[in-house]
Amino acid sequence: MKYEFNLEREYDMIAIGRACIDLNAVEYNRPMEETMTFHKYVGGSPANIAIGSSKLGLKAGFIGKLADDQHGRFIKQYMKSVGIDTSNMVVDTEGHKTGLAFTEIKSPEECSILMYRDDVADLYLSPSEVNEDYIKKAKILLVSGTALAKSPSREAVLKAVRLAKQNDVKIVFELDYRPYTWESTEETAVYYSLVAEQSNVVIGTRDEFNVMENVQVGNNEDRIRYLFNYSPDLIVIKHGVEGSYAYAKSGETFRGHAYLTKVLKTFGAGDSFASAFLYALVTGKEIDSALKYASASAAIVVSKHSSSEAMPTVEEIEQLIAEHEAKQYC
Repeated sequence: MKYEFNLEREYDMIAIGRACIDLNAVEYNRPMEETMTFHKYVGGSPANIAIGSSKLGLKAGFIGKLADDQHGRFIKQYMKSVGIDTSNMVVDTEGHKTGLAFTEIKSPEECSILMYRDDVADLYLSPSEVNEDYIKKAKILLVSGTALAKSPSREAVLKAVRLAKQNDVKIVFELDYRPYTWESTEETAVYYSLVAEQSNVVIGTRDEFNVMENVQVGNNEDRIRYLFNYSPDLIVIKHGVEGSYAYAKSGETFRGHAYLTKVLKTFGAGDSFASAFLYALVTGKEIDSALKYASASAAIVVSKHSSSEAMPTVEEIEQLIAEHEAKQYC
């Protein structure tokens, strides 16, 4: 089964939301208290997904707000260097700063992120800075959950979703739940459900779907049955090392298996998964093949130090898939 897009659009994807700085620990196997050196990368889920998609060959654009500082200029420069259109990335004029994420790599199983998200520039994107003429040029509008956490970014995203629906742009909602950004899980559930119901494709971990349902332990069948009463026609639920499932409104279920790799850290997997999954869908691959591309991409990124810089090429993904399939038949 393939997923259909409006092929007469200039951009394959336009993402909206968070672009920030990742400072990843260079020193492994030690707590952050003892870590002295970090490497700087562009970060933020929608930025990472746009970067990953662009590196795979899709034409990507970005809607967001950058701080008027050195970090903001670094983000814009890097995103332009990998082929992303930055014409709709606006510069904050009110003194808000770039969001920072410090990462700790104690072991492959024990990684953490220390996030600085208070009063950051990307959460001040306003509805007036969302341009309908830009959105209508895209096959996909990619929305990330963190942009819904605060106003006016929340209203800017809701406006973008409305404009996308009016202009036959597929809406992909990557849940990207970060608890420290939200006031409560009840608030998260309200806005996640609101956007998920209007989206065409919803992607998240099982834990993130639990947050959207505001339950401790949910199940896939109940959630997809509920969402299929609304706009979604493809729902992807990830279960970590157990793999992932894609549910189509037409009734098909597809299983994606995780690819074993030498894991360095756990963060970045979700963004690389989404970028490769959407690349495969846009380029006409079947949904089961898209899950293979997504799983392979995630495996590559968790084996490397960064998230954005580590986003793989098509050749790297296809090589890993081929190696995996060759082992299965040995």
